[in-house]
Amino acid sequence: MITSAAFVAIMLVGVPIGLCLCLAGLVYIAASGNPVLFQSYPLQLFGGVDSYGLIAIPLFILIGEIMNGGGITRRIVDMAMAFVGSLKGGLAYVNILANMFISSILGSATAQVAIMAQIMVPEMEKKGYDKTFAAGLTAYGGMLGPIIPPSVMFVVYSVLAQVSVSDMLIAGIVPGVILTVMFCLVIALMGYIYNYPRADYQTPRQRVMTILRTSPTLLIPIVIVGTILGGLANATESAAVGAVAAALVGKYWTKEFEFSQLPQMMLRSAIYSAIVLFLVAAAAVFSWVLIFGKVPQETAGWIQSAAKDPISFMLICNVILLVIGTVIDGIPGLIMTVPILLPVATDVYHIDPRHFGVVVVINLVLGLLSPPVGLCFFVAAAVTGAKPGKMFMVTLPFFVISCVLLVLLSLFPSLSLILVK
Repeated sequence: MITSAAFVAIMLVGVPIGLCLCLAGLVYIAASGNPVLFQSYPLQLFGGVDSYGLIAIPLFILIGEIMNGGGITRRIVDMAMAFVGSLKGGLAYVNILANMFISSILGSATAQVAIMAQIMVPEMEKKGYDKTFAAGLTAYGGMLGPIIPPSVMFVVYSVLAQVSVSDMLIAGIVPGVILTVMFCLVIALMGYIYNYPRADYQTPRQRVMTILRTSPTLLIPIVIVGTILGGLANATESAAVGAVAAALVGKYWTKEFEFSQLPQMMLRSAIYSAIVLFLVAAAAVFSWVLIFGKVPQETAGWIQSAAKDPISFMLICNVILLVIGTVIDGIPGLIMTVPILLPVATDVYHIDPRHFGVVVVINLVLGLLSPPVGLCFFVAAAVTGAKPGKMFMVTLPFFVISCVLLVLLSLFPSLSLILVK
């Protein structure tokens, strides 16, 4: 109880979540009256990041940096335009499809929204779309980033849950594609109701030429996902190969990437990676404290009294995680919830940890698009000038369809496990 109160008090003061977790652990040790635990504290902190799989995080971030510097994002948008641009609401489809392609490279919702909002929102506004809708749609497109591999959140979850990083990345493919299709169905319905405009018409020859011109950009996700699915590499190795592929495409195909840019890109990747990895280290300490405090056992007892089967447990978890995701960012949310809920899911209800991880990540990402915080909306607002509150209202159908996906995943675990060996 003292530890929980200390954690909440420290967080409310405005201390970063990683430090909150570390300080809460120290408070617990001091309150336990067992000073010997102080000797284990640094070992737990170091042990949290002593994992080969975590090397994938800076490599995935570096891929995104190289992709941006190499002009690959713009070409992916052009490719999506060639496929669906001439349909009613064509630019809305382009927004979602381009986000799906780019999410297979970036793996970060907020980074993806920041990039795509600069590209898509002015273009959609120029063609007659409401700026608020365009910005909100881009924010929902960014939701695909942490679901379709590579995903930093899946890597962090893999370390917390002690499951294969490769399995987690593959488990996100089918749910990510289903969500993309669902978003496109919503756009089709809204396009019919609101009479969305069509993009500029392209002749079949123009489309073929555009696809041929932009298709080498797909080499990056093909290399990343293909090497994992084919058993040629694990997630960390595929990330390294993907970074090389991104550099080669940017240097020799788009010709917008220069190797002289690498030091700055690597520095930015290192800074962001250090933040994420410190959170993971703090999570190890926090999990250790929770186990000593028997929090998972007490949580299991409470949930078992309310949930009699795995489906009811998953539905309860959906509500809990969505509420947590509305006020806490994705990775801190993982760190706070997985050590408590995962043992209950696997030991009591015998739920596959990989399936549970997909549901957890989607819930927490959806929280980034929900009041009162809605971080992705604020990122889109900062880039476009639209109002976050209005974004949520005009894109409410996308929120509803995302909740439908979560219910489907809770009822049918095979949707996330079908590609996992």
